[in-house]
Amino acid sequence: MPFLNEMLPETAEAFGQLRNSIFKDGFLDTKTKELIAVASSVLMRCQFCVDVHSRRAAAAGAAKEEIAEAIAVATFVAAGSQLGWTNIYGENIYDKIFEKDKDEEDCSCCCEE
Repeated sequence: MPFLNEMLPETAEAFGQLRNSIFKDGFLDTKTKELIAVASSVLMRCQFCVDVHSRRAAAAGAAKEEIAEAIAVATFVAAGSQLGWTNIYGENIYDKIFEKDKDEEDCSCCCEE
């Protein structure tokens, strides 16, 4: 965080204190917290974070298989979230789309020819 350290040293220090207060053994051990961070990093699509937290998880005792499972869990959540949006309006969006014949569609948007 050189940029933050240079431009906002108090903020950088506070961020470091936040990290230090979280990533220590507590109700969850450090390894578990780092595995959560790996999964969260995948969901946030932060490759740098995945790399850092994977290394930290390994240093805290996580096996490669545990890191792989954390990534798999994140992948499952990401995939499920993409399926879930289809029911956002209380009905399956595909049922709504395909309930009318194409000729009966009443579209006044940019899709209309």
